[in-house]
Amino acid sequence: MRSPNHQTPVTTDEPIKRGDTVSKKTHLTQIEVIPCKICGDKSSGVHYGVITCEGCKGFFRRSQLPSVSYSCSRQSNCPIDRASRNRCQSCRLQKCVTQGMSRDAVKFGRMSKRQRDSLHAEVERHRQQQQQHLSRQRPSQPCPTQARHAVTGHPTCSSPRLRPTPSLESQSCHPARQMCSPTWCAPQASPRPQVWPTRAPVCLLAVGTQTKEGSTPVSQELCGSIVRSHRDTSQFRLEELQALRWKLFSREEIHAYQSKSVDEMWQHCAMRLTEAVQYVVEFAKRIPGFRGLGQNDQITLLKTGSMEVVLVRMSRCFNTENSTVFFDGKFASTELFKSLGCGDLMVAVFDFAHSMCALRLTEQQMALFSSLVLINPDRPCLEDRGRAHRMRRDLEVCLKHMLHRDNQESLLHKLYQKVPVLRSLCSLHVEKLHWFSQRYPLTVHSVFPPLYKELFTSDLPSVDSL
Repeated sequence: MRSPNHQTPVTTDEPIKRGDTVSKKTHLTQIEVIPCKICGDKSSGVHYGVITCEGCKGFFRRSQLPSVSYSCSRQSNCPIDRASRNRCQSCRLQKCVTQGMSRDAVKFGRMSKRQRDSLHAEVERHRQQQQQHLSRQRPSQPCPTQARHAVTGHPTCSSPRLRPTPSLESQSCHPARQMCSPTWCAPQASPRPQVWPTRAPVCLLAVGTQTKEGSTPVSQELCGSIVRSHRDTSQFRLEELQALRWKLFSREEIHAYQSKSVDEMWQHCAMRLTEAVQYVVEFAKRIPGFRGLGQNDQITLLKTGSMEVVLVRMSRCFNTENSTVFFDGKFASTELFKSLGCGDLMVAVFDFAHSMCALRLTEQQMALFSSLVLINPDRPCLEDRGRAHRMRRDLEVCLKHMLHRDNQESLLHKLYQKVPVLRSLCSLHVEKLHWFSQRYPLTVHSVFPPLYKELFTSDLPSVDSL
C-alpha cells in the first residue's frame, strides 16, 4: 500500500472511464489537445491533479522539497506563461496551487464522474476550436505531417527527446530580448540587419552561402537555430537588466551577506549557479545535433562545458561602469561575496566578465561562441569524437560567416583566446569546491542541489572517506 505522500504523477496512461475501449495512446492525444493550465505550453497529461506540461510538473515536484522557499519582489502578481514562467518561482507556484495541483492528487482513472465529464467536454471544445482554426489557416488539405506540426507546435523532424539523467533534465525557458545601452556591457546591435528566418521551418534546410574562403556551405538555418536557442534560454532579458543597472546593494545588505557563514554562503551561491546551469542545459539540448550524441557524450559535454558557458553568459549581467554583476535581484561587487573565502576566484571571474564586455559581442555572436565553448571534441572521455568534430566544424563555419558578415573577422582570434581562460577559471572553481568539501562534506553531499553535485563533485571524495 502506498503512503499518502507517495508522489505518483497523474498521467493519462489509464482509461478515462472504467471499461472504456479506447487505447491509451488515444487518451494521451486527447489530453494533449488542452494546453498546460499553468503556462500554456503543450501539455503531457494530468500531473498532480491538473493538466500541465513536463516543465510545470517538474517545477511543482521540486517546489515541495522542505529546503525550497520562494518569494516575489513584484507584489505577487507576475504573469505566468510559456515565455515568463521561469522569471518568478513564487508566482508560478501560487498559480499551480490555485489551479489545483496537489501532492496527494488521486490517479487520473479515479477522478469523479463529474470531473471526467468536465474533462471530456473541455477536450472536445479545444479540439473543435483547433479544427476551426486550421480550416481558416489552411484552406487546402495539408499533408499529415504538416497537420501534426500545426497542432502540436513542434517540428515533426526534430530529434527525439533524450534524457541523459533526471537531474540534467530542465524546463523550457523564457525568451530573452536583445539590445541595451552602449555604456552598459550588454551586447550591441549587429551593424547589418538579421537575415535568418524568425521561425524554424518544419525541417532544416542548408542554404548555399559561402564563407569568405568560398569553400564550405553555411546553413543559415543552423545559425538562426543557435541564436533562437540562446535567446529562448537566456536567464534574464537585457532590457530588464539595463533598467536595474543602478539598483545596487546597500551597505547594510552587503554586511548581511558578509555576515553569513562560509557554509551558508556556499549553499546560497550553489543554488544560484545551479539555476544558471539549468538554462545552459536547455540551451545545449536545443543545439542541432546535440540530442543525436550518445547519452554519455551529452553528459560529458555538459559536465565539462556548462560552467564555461555560464561564465560567458555572465558578461550579459555585468555592468562595466561600476564592476558589478546581477545577483539576487540587484547588482553586486566582489565584496558581497567575501564570506565565500574565495576572493581570488571572484576577482578572476569579474575580470573575465569585464574582458568579455570589452569585445562588445552581439547576441548572435555570443550565441555562436557559447555553442562552440560547449561542443568541444577535445573533452576527455568522449566516445564519438567524430560526431562532435563535425558539429564543431559546422558551428565554426557559422561563426566565421557571421563575423565576416559583420566586418569583425578580428574577433575570432580574441574569442579563441578566451577558451584557455575559461578552463583555468573552471579549474579554480573545482579547486575551491574541493577545499570547501574538506571542511563541510555533509553540506556538499546532502544540501547542495543535485545538479550541482552531479556536474562538479563527481571527482571529489565521498563523505565516508573524509
